[in-house]
Amino acid sequence: MPFNFNKEQKSPKRRFLFILGTVTFVCFVVLGIMIMFWEQLPVQLSKNQRLLFGAFIIGYSILRFSRLFKKDQYED
Repeated sequence: MPFNFNKEQKSPKRRFLFILGTVTFVCFVVLGIMIMFWEQLPVQLSKNQRLLFGAFIIGYSILRFSRLFKKDQYED
């Protein structure tokens, strides 16, 4: 199993950072989709550039979201 979901309660700090990270993930995915498919985007990019930039932002959000599950070595 790749994720270590234990039964103990998370600290308020960890819980807050998880919620903040999840909200950030959702916002970045929505931003990437908007850049890819919104035709009236106020940034002048070609279709290929928009698709590439949107895919880059979505990839970055996935990378950031995967780091939420990484265990900090200094945490109790």
